Amino acid sequence: MPAGRTILASTIAKPFQEEVSKAVKQLKFVPKLVGFLANEDPAGKMYANWTSKTCESLGFTYELIEVNKNELETSLIKANKDDSINGIMVYFPVFGDKQDQYLQQLISPEKDVEGLNFLYYHNLYHNVRFLDPPANQQKSIIPCTSLAMVKILEYLGIYNTILPYGNRLYGKKVLIVNRSEVVGRPLAALLANDGAIVYSVDINNIQQFTRGDDLSEQRHKVLELSETETLEKLAPQCDVIITGVPSESYKFPTNLVTHGTTVINFSSNKNFNDDIKERAGLYVPSIGKVTIAILLRNLLRLIHNKQIRQGEEAN
Repeated sequence: MPAGRTILASTIAKPFQEEVSKAVKQLKFVPKLVGFLANEDPAGKMYANWTSKTCESLGFTYELIEVNKNELETSLIKANKDDSINGIMVYFPVFGDKQDQYLQQLISPEKDVEGLNFLYYHNLYHNVRFLDPPANQQKSIIPCTSLAMVKILEYLGIYNTILPYGNRLYGKKVLIVNRSEVVGRPLAALLANDGAIVYSVDINNIQQFTRGDDLSEQRHKVLELSETETLEKLAPQCDVIITGVPSESYKFPTNLVTHGTTVINFSSNKNFNDDIKERAGLYVPSIGKVTIAILLRNLLRLIHNKQIRQGEEAN
């Protein structure tokens, strides 16, 4: 049986990089992004290096600030107040517990390029796209990794463009092995809001995300599945399998992947063995470059939203 295709993140990222580069040139200043690294995670350092190179090549200024994790809170408050900084990001995990959620909320919504602030999460989960109804000029920020995944699925043709916007994943089943608050859960909600049935897997259970019945609320539904609905049963039914397990030892079982399935890994670790290429119709082994391009796109959106607000204040 002929193998499918491996699609590199650099190929998918290219049009977004071009879009961002063009938009930066129209600004009257050079936007500055600051990344805070407060852990010893080599993946965080690698991501910071990618971000730095991408920023430099596309016309942004990037500064990596390495701090002790106990000093991160003070550093974030200072960065919020610094008018020379347009965007702030943190390489998580830092503490690996609820203190990380507190730090996410500490970043000003006006500078939160990763879209992790509660304001943006609320909008995502309730399918609210704008910050200023009914004018609808300021777009809400979508968490950058989740949005990158949506853009990848669009590029791969998983979204059916014949169907109306907001329903283009109708009939698709997606399995996500990750339910973190940073990526897995918001991604499941996004895809469910677009019409997919999403199976969200973590170490404890499997949950099913679907679009809600109450269209006025526009909120997805979450159902905890019984123990009879196993990974072995559900995975072969899925059109798309997405993994994000931050472990070198974890490998998704290749035998559970039906031939022709679209397979995407967003972990910095390799979640699939090489034989996945013999089963996957389309295989995206990493998404980092797309995520960074979308992060910079979010930064430009934050700048645009601020310009709109300042224009309104001037009037």
